[in-house]
Amino acid sequence: MGTENLKNSEAVDKLKEFVDGIDIGMMSTFSQKNTYPITVPMSRQEIDDTGCIWYLGSSESETFKNLETNKNIMISFSDVSDYRFIVIQGVAEVSKDQERIDKYWNPFIEAYFEKGKEDPSIRVLKITPSEAQYWENKSGKLMTVIKLTTSAITGSKLDLGREGNLEFN
Repeated sequence: MGTENLKNSEAVDKLKEFVDGIDIGMMSTFSQKNTYPITVPMSRQEIDDTGCIWYLGSSESETFKNLETNKNIMISFSDVSDYRFIVIQGVAEVSKDQERIDKYWNPFIEAYFEKGKEDPSIRVLKITPSEAQYWENKSGKLMTVIKLTTSAITGSKLDLGREGNLEFN
């Protein structure tokens, strides 16, 4: 597997490529009470041109309560059908930005909030990534199996894809 580390705008482009292609990420927050992170699936609303990832959620959730004391966050996205994975570390910012709530509102979100867009617990979550690690195989799952089998039989080293670090300033 080859290594490709990217910075700044190239890192943002690679991040957008992953996040735009995978809707659900596993979001981990950290509490003072638990030794381990608390992890929940979250559907992202947008990844903007600066690489920030946006969500809507409830201030009553454990995720948002953890963010009151620790703004560090980790999100992992996986696309096992194409062997593409990314883990993002960053800092969270919580707001009640009504323009963003209106922009991201949809029937899926509505199911979580009984009072609609005016629900007092709706919060906007902005994740500013600081770094990420990714793994991808551009030839897909079937070709990966074939390459691994060929490599095991022949002893030759075959290019199985790319991995690397993304750094954001």
